Amino acid sequence: MSDISLPEHSRLGQFPISFFAIVMGLSGLTLTLRACEHALALDGRISSWALYGTVAVFAVIALQYALKLSFHPRDVVEEWAHPVRIAFFPTISISLLLMATAAAPVWPEVARPVWIAGAAAQAVLSLSVIANWIGHRPFEHVHLNPAWFIPAVGNIIVPLAGVEFGFVEVSWLFFSAGLIFWLVLLTLVVNRLIFHDPLPGRLVPTLVILIAPPAVAFIAYLRLEGEVDAFARILINVGYVFALVVVTQVPKLARLPFALSWWALSFPVAALAVASLLFAETAGSAFHLWVGFLLAGLLCAIVAVLALRTAVAIQGKEICRPE
Repeated sequence: MSDISLPEHSRLGQFPISFFAIVMGLSGLTLTLRACEHALALDGRISSWALYGTVAVFAVIALQYALKLSFHPRDVVEEWAHPVRIAFFPTISISLLLMATAAAPVWPEVARPVWIAGAAAQAVLSLSVIANWIGHRPFEHVHLNPAWFIPAVGNIIVPLAGVEFGFVEVSWLFFSAGLIFWLVLLTLVVNRLIFHDPLPGRLVPTLVILIAPPAVAFIAYLRLEGEVDAFARILINVGYVFALVVVTQVPKLARLPFALSWWALSFPVAALAVASLLFAETAGSAFHLWVGFLLAGLLCAIVAVLALRTAVAIQGKEICRPE
């Protein structure tokens, strides 16, 4: 990451909001490891260490972005005005919500206020992003991409720990908002993917985000309802359908150079892995149990490769520079 010394202020000004997607991926890994530990009747040692690492990474990234806001506020304003990057601002609140969800079983007294802060930030950021979308500013079809799902996903994440903390009706409110905006945005994104120009190379990895909304919605709905009914089955199977759609794009993905947008691969895979393991436990499905384990293994490989590639990119100063 960029140094804080005066000669590097220009690189600090280019520190992207999309760095918080790394925290989403690591939080997803933590929750997936915990789900695997639960399925195998193991203690939570591995997932706890993963949580410590996630919190540490969040602290570093949050400090860097706070410094950017302090020394380069104009660059932050430009990011907010960017038609693509604006969708990444809710990754901040999503990171708080996911860390609170991961911490709830071990540090409930800490997780609760973090969740409240995350939910409040999610409400403000998602409403601000939507207000920006429907304001007087013109958007073109080339600006639309699967990253626009991020604010909707953030709302659906709220019930994951919200129900446990006793905020049931608030959780239903966020879930309902996220679900309806997901359906609206899904229509727009599919229209853009089919009838307009292909996504630029740096945004192609965001196609994997298609998996996240239905997978997270399944987990949230299960938290809210407590059982696997017909609607829950629709949600998780839609997640599998989008996963298969993404598989058809693997050859294209393999030819692309690394960018921070590659971290978009991690959280959706984590969400589908956790959803599969929860379905297996609730419905007694051995098939979904093995699907969950397979996705968990794939997620570990993805995060390891992305972490290594990100470290190399930071060392080579490939990140935090003008695009």
